[in-house]
Amino acid sequence: MASVDVEEMSPFPLEPDGTPWRDQREQRERRPTGCCDRFQRSVSKWMLPPDSRETYLQRTNCCPPPIFIILISVAELAVFIYYAVWKPQKQWVTLDEGIWESPLTYRADRRWEAWRFGSYMFVHAGVEHILGNLVMQLLLGIPLELVHKGFEVGMVYLAGVLAGSLASSIFDPHSALVGASGGVYALLGGFFMNAVVNFREMIPLLGVFRILVIVAIVGTDVAFAIYRRFLNDDVGMKVSFVAHIAGAVAGMSVGYVFFSAFNQKLLRDPRFWLCIAGYLVFVIAAVLFNVFLSPAP
Repeated sequence: MASVDVEEMSPFPLEPDGTPWRDQREQRERRPTGCCDRFQRSVSKWMLPPDSRETYLQRTNCCPPPIFIILISVAELAVFIYYAVWKPQKQWVTLDEGIWESPLTYRADRRWEAWRFGSYMFVHAGVEHILGNLVMQLLLGIPLELVHKGFEVGMVYLAGVLAGSLASSIFDPHSALVGASGGVYALLGGFFMNAVVNFREMIPLLGVFRILVIVAIVGTDVAFAIYRRFLNDDVGMKVSFVAHIAGAVAGMSVGYVFFSAFNQKLLRDPRFWLCIAGYLVFVIAAVLFNVFLSPAP
């Protein structure tokens, strides 16, 4: 008799009430669907190949909501309002001295204050900056968190934030850093890898559309960030664009493991350990650079 690997069996051969899975699925398909059900089905079509959708729809519901991405967005908006009101500004469109002197902003000359490598994500340079980041991370983060849950999305987001500040400290060491672009680009990178890996199992037109949208957004935003960094004549502290690229790379590596597959045991996947090891090597190398080799004061 052949041996059976329990982990490879369907995780839900029977429903909790003992009804066979296929019979229960037919009952679900016949019953009326509410707004939450329709939304979840739309998310599953965007995020998952067909063979994973039923497992996702069996497990998911709208309670609890995607709490991580909502809380981080509320915190970023609260900090922006705090600085716009507490520090008198000439205008809300572009904040100035209020954020450059903030204890949250990453500055190379204060890199020994280690919290700045992560806290800069809460500070934004103006209305356009924060609205762009909030819209993107909510549009990407909510469906990602519904499918992959808050821990995975939070790990990828924070990995992008930390990678952004560390890469900026190496490749653009004299620039300041504000905004959650590193985390947003990590979500973009992870979503991109999800689209690429699952391309053959998805509707071809949908897969092409997802990839083209991501490429268009990233290309436009990075080009604008480079313009502001090198071609804009505005005086004042220059803001680094390296965090965008580093966040995307972090998302394409760490996010690849979390977002490219669904309902799999990560700890038994060698790709997981390879990506984690590569990320840790980068972090250690960046820390050593900042301690011993950085040209910044």
